[in-house]
Amino acid sequence: MSWLRETAEGVVLTVRVVPRAPQSRVQGVLGDALKIRLAAPPVEGKANTELVRFLADELDLHAGKIHLLAGATGRNKRILIQGLRAVEIVSKLGQS
Repeated sequence: MSWLRETAEGVVLTVRVVPRAPQSRVQGVLGDALKIRLAAPPVEGKANTELVRFLADELDLHAGKIHLLAGATGRNKRILIQGLRAVEIVSKLGQS
């Protein structure tokens, strides 16, 4: 799967976010990114905060294990997830 890769630090996800959605949810794979719709607007970091909260809930992890590596001001983001393997993330996010 081109939207995630395991590294020594954890698993890096490539994500494409769509803010201002009716609810936060994984929409599926779009090219080489996982498309996630977020209920928060892209204002003052609210969408980034919602992305971390959403992933923490979906993956049953503490938000401190999820780090924004790149894309703080854009829709394309790279996220580092620590504490899970790639296969566990795929299973928990319902993507196969």
